[in-house]
Amino acid sequence: MKFYNSIGPNPRLVRMFMAEKGIEMEFEEIDLMGGENRRPPYTDKNPAGEMPALELDDGSVLAETVAICEYLEEMQPDPPLLGVDAESRARSRMWVRRVEQRITDPLTSGFRNAEGQTLFKDRRHLIPQAADDQKAIAQEGLAWLDEQMEGRDFVAGDHLTLADIVLFSMLEFGAQVGQPADPELGHIKAWFERVAARPSAEASQ
Repeated sequence: MKFYNSIGPNPRLVRMFMAEKGIEMEFEEIDLMGGENRRPPYTDKNPAGEMPALELDDGSVLAETVAICEYLEEMQPDPPLLGVDAESRARSRMWVRRVEQRITDPLTSGFRNAEGQTLFKDRRHLIPQAADDQKAIAQEGLAWLDEQMEGRDFVAGDHLTLADIVLFSMLEFGAQVGQPADPELGHIKAWFERVAARPSAEASQ
């Protein structure tokens, strides 16, 4: 397999997932800032033009971070990062979806529509007037999650799952682009420090 890698939180997310599982493969770097992901030959493989992508041994290509991680989980179940049975898999997927809807989607949209306008103006339909509201929605989502995490170490319970990796990569990015998590959110702060201390966080930088 080959992993099409670049800067940004989405490739970082998948790299961290692979590091947790001890998966190694060939990487090919794509120049995101130069728009290499928005033109052939990359778009011949991933027509959506988004990063990252995973090329399988037969030449077919998977895109979208969660889909790539779910495929890798199927190929190498241990250690499990999406659960071990129907209920735990559903629970981890539930929390991935909640994290995306309440926090990471509005956070990244807020960035694209404000600080990231120069990079994205020719790549996406932007709504600059929505940026402040999107950033506020992300912070509201974090405050909600902080309440939910009382008494547990990770987003979905007692064990690290894909939900933690999704959230960690995006909060790390948010802190770099003017959307840090409120330090008063004690459960989120302790959780972030806990995940940042994992070897996979260092290995996937």
